[in-house]
Amino acid sequence: MNILIHPSYFPSISHFAAMAQSDSITFEMEDNFQKQTNRNRTYIYSPNGVQLLNIPIKHSRSSHQKTKDIKIESEFDWQKQHFKSLEAAYRSSPFFEYFEDDILPIFQKKHTFLMDLNFEVLEIVSKCLRMKIEFGTTTEYFHEIDNNQITDFRYLINGKKDLSVFENYPQVFDDKHGFINNLSVLDLLFNEGKFAMDYLKSQTLIR
Repeated sequence: MNILIHPSYFPSISHFAAMAQSDSITFEMEDNFQKQTNRNRTYIYSPNGVQLLNIPIKHSRSSHQKTKDIKIESEFDWQKQHFKSLEAAYRSSPFFEYFEDDILPIFQKKHTFLMDLNFEVLEIVSKCLRMKIEFGTTTEYFHEIDNNQITDFRYLINGKKDLSVFENYPQVFDDKHGFINNLSVLDLLFNEGKFAMDYLKSQTLIR
């Protein structure tokens, strides 16, 4: 399977399942930024249930700004807040301490552009999953593509359009709130560790 997909911030399980099951990956680079999507946000399982982690961005006067040109707003210490939230959510998970040193640089390095951060996240998480990731990038934007040649998973960037339902796995606070489906891949990684990749390969995707 050849797929077209967006880079995103600590992508959802559906994002990584699509990548884990693909033969080749092309990342969309020429799209316009859209608010309220996972381009700059991710969802984790906190002690109180689902928690949104959002990267603040610098807004342009132009309503049509390409995602690759979006800059991160550095006035807010969002990195510290996000890591504290991850600690509160996953410190007691089986594999948080195992992967902590791998992901920590993401919250220490200052990026100017959102896209650069998202690609570093992809690189680090892929290494944690022991997933070899080779990819291409688009050079122009096509609203529709031929699904006989490449499977269009770009819709996954909009969580409201992502209707994926996956098998249950143990989660830290599932005794309080039950199983929460399709969170950030970090939720799977911290709870399942070395078994995460097998899980991603075995899930059924909506195409």
